[in-house]
Amino acid sequence: MTARSLLLITLSVFFIFHTVKAQQTPDNPYEPDFFPFSVWYSGGDARAPMLSEITEDSPQEWRRDLARIKDLGFNTVRTWVEWQRAEPRPGEYNFENLRLLMELAEEVGLKVFIQFYVDSAPEWVGKQHPDGKFVAQDGTEIVSQSAPGYCTDHDAVRESVLGFYTETARVANEYDNFYGWDLWSEPHIINWANIDYVANAQFCYCPSTQERFREWLRDKYGTLDALNTAWHRGFLEWDDVSPPRFSTILSYTDYLDWKTFIYEKLADDLRMRYDAVRESDPEHVITSHAAVSSIIISPHLGVGATDDFLMSESVDFYGVSLYPKHNHPDRHWPAWRVMNMMDFARSANRNNDGWYVGELQAGKGTIALIVSDPVTPGDHRVWIWSAIAKGAKAVNIYAWHPMSSGYESGGYGLVNQDGSLTDRAMQAGYLASMVDRHQQLFLDAQPEPSEVAIVYNPLSQMVGGAQRRDDFPMAHHNSLIGYYRVFAENNIPVDFIHRKELESGDLSQYKLIILPWSMMLTQQAADGLRQFVADGGHAVGEARMAWNDDRGYASDQIPGMGLHDVFGVRENEVYMRERGIGFSLEKGDHPVWDVFYDPGQMAAAHRPTPEDTLSGTLYGKSVELISDDAEVLSNLRMTGDPAIVANSYGDGQTIFIGTFMGKANFPDPHPINTTFMLGLAEWADVHKPVTTSLDRVSDEPLAARVQRTGDGDYLLFLINHGTSDVTPEVTVSVDQPGTYRIQGLITRERILQTAAGDDDTLTLTIEPEVGARDVRVMHIDRREF
Repeated sequence: MTARSLLLITLSVFFIFHTVKAQQTPDNPYEPDFFPFSVWYSGGDARAPMLSEITEDSPQEWRRDLARIKDLGFNTVRTWVEWQRAEPRPGEYNFENLRLLMELAEEVGLKVFIQFYVDSAPEWVGKQHPDGKFVAQDGTEIVSQSAPGYCTDHDAVRESVLGFYTETARVANEYDNFYGWDLWSEPHIINWANIDYVANAQFCYCPSTQERFREWLRDKYGTLDALNTAWHRGFLEWDDVSPPRFSTILSYTDYLDWKTFIYEKLADDLRMRYDAVRESDPEHVITSHAAVSSIIISPHLGVGATDDFLMSESVDFYGVSLYPKHNHPDRHWPAWRVMNMMDFARSANRNNDGWYVGELQAGKGTIALIVSDPVTPGDHRVWIWSAIAKGAKAVNIYAWHPMSSGYESGGYGLVNQDGSLTDRAMQAGYLASMVDRHQQLFLDAQPEPSEVAIVYNPLSQMVGGAQRRDDFPMAHHNSLIGYYRVFAENNIPVDFIHRKELESGDLSQYKLIILPWSMMLTQQAADGLRQFVADGGHAVGEARMAWNDDRGYASDQIPGMGLHDVFGVRENEVYMRERGIGFSLEKGDHPVWDVFYDPGQMAAAHRPTPEDTLSGTLYGKSVELISDDAEVLSNLRMTGDPAIVANSYGDGQTIFIGTFMGKANFPDPHPINTTFMLGLAEWADVHKPVTTSLDRVSDEPLAARVQRTGDGDYLLFLINHGTSDVTPEVTVSVDQPGTYRIQGLITRERILQTAAGDDDTLTLTIEPEVGARDVRVMHIDRREF
């Protein structure tokens, strides 16, 4: 070997080592130094994922649009690349649109964020790989009409898709104003196609996905005998194994495996796209975003349901699309839905220290003849500041122009169809400039940690397998929201945590964990909950808790998996009723009743009378007390038997609720249930970082949120979701005595105030006016004199 060859090898090893060492991965929290506040624009008025044809006038027209975007206050433009346009023939790439936009954006001073679209596939893919089509459960092959493209479980299709990612990353990295990626807009197995000619269409049953599923099963079960035992089948060879296509009376373990595989497959697919981009781009931020938070999505969804908690592990930041006025006015989001969608995205990204607003509705929504009410400047104030208050580290408004084609034509634009500016465009630009001016503050700040956790458990949506009543798949969501809304509208911070966090996560920050609709658990999750309570935590469980394990097999007693000891009860009888089920109020000394009967509790929305009852739904359940520490809090009215019971276990405490109280609190809160749920927070001694004189359950709440910076400063957000001006008394907890400066970031006022109270209850109190559909943001820092 020559000296020159040895030198080249040494340099190559050095380069590879340092490239890998410097490469960002989803396993390391990304530390951004920039807050992208963008509007979607690709040049011209083509709607995503389509691209405008470039003419001799395009540079002038695009430059004018980009200059207006910059002048309004945006610091970034979000563009996109479409596989069909970018690779019209195998290996023949066309990035003309991307290059022109990158160059013009750099001229006017905008950074660029790039969205990938591979769901619209080039025609050559289907011609080269006819066996790459998506296949429904009945064997129907889906012919792509540009969408939905082809199945990436097919080796050659996947190689082509990932090659497109890598090549696009190489091109984008040539430009200094490039900032980051979104790998997958609203991930599903198939997108943009309604396969309504197949009854209850489920995907994907193509040979490639079936083989991938078999590999997944090999990893889980090890042997074919173990799989046959689990599924109650008699497969002779692994090649005989196929995903289930219908339900039987025997076992639905196969269905549980198939739907769990889909969850994990989509997260793995996202990670493969991440790795493909990292081949050419070792450092820029990489994201993706869901259509809606997965709390809304049922695993029974045929086009493939995602789990935000799994997806967030595959990118630097995972996000969500937010369309509170998507279409029909009857379906506009109330305040609790806006807050929930954001809190769920934030919760799923806790390990990422932030989340992204992938798409935020710019203008009125349209679907064919259905049209939403107008999007107002006040809407943008409330939506944008709500997202930032809940820890968003980017906002991407969809889109600059209204949709130019398709059944969404005329909707979702920040400007008018003719390109003229709107009041909402002016307001969005102003908000963008405000965030840009203070972006380091917002990047550094994080929401105060929550002490309340509500368990998101997709397994519980699958009790019974495919044999489900139509209203039950949403019961898990409704149950979680029934509790969430009470805490959120009373400004008690709450996290959603995944069932897997009970299995192996650190739960020490929480004082109260609630498990609504948890009829199916894993033994590891039950063991984790037991340990949490033994260590001093407070836990709340509902009817038929841990009834089934993750195979779909029933426990020998309920609560199952040993949790009967933790909750001090054993199921006796179950009464199924479709409507309200009443539970008496057995007043005692238990702290859960403090909110009911203490006149000093402002949060008590309803003072109970002897005739009042707690309300349940679906199941009314009587229980047998099996612990000497068990205390009856409520009896089932129809039988007089114990139904809601408190217990002590180890250093902690539990409450078992023999119904689905969360579900009964949805969509309209029941006042007695609401007061009881507030009592749960009192019982667990949950700390509120901020309180207001308007804390209450309301359709138009004043949301108050506190963040902390790395320097120990506070950010206070007051967001008025209502249509009337308010002047609340607001009390903020601080952790040190002394004098604090309170500065309005929007209104620019400054006041000094000395913290009141003793060392355990130091507070600042202000009375700001907050206009209708308006926001106050205040920076609070301690002053040294």
